[in-house]
Amino acid sequence: MSSPSAAAVVIRISPMAHFAVGFLALGMVAVVFAGPSWFALLLVIPIALSAVIVRYRTVAHRDTVTARTILASQTVSWDDVAGLRFDKGSWAYAELTDGGELRLPAVTFSTLPLLTEASGGRVPNPYS
Repeated sequence: MSSPSAAAVVIRISPMAHFAVGFLALGMVAVVFAGPSWFALLLVIPIALSAVIVRYRTVAHRDTVTARTILASQTVSWDDVAGLRFDKGSWAYAELTDGGELRLPAVTFSTLPLLTEASGGRVPNPYS
């Protein structure tokens, strides 16, 4: 019998997003050098964005799904998920049976087959 962690599917923000943060930091360096010394505090913004890229993820197991944000993680059972929806943003929301919702970081319509596999078919595959 395999362990639950072996069947986990981790969906993350693409590490390529760090390139965009790097270009932002490069552009901000010009502002930092042109302005007063306290403008150096602006460089905290790219550092925070990189931390978000590293931290945000959705981890799906056969029985649970965990949404990890910058400061917290929330785990719910697939039995507590009534369905998934997509709004104007690109990330999915899990609508919970108690009326709440859980934002699933980095889960897009194209990653739904991964959730189908991890959840044991509880999330339907829109491509089949």
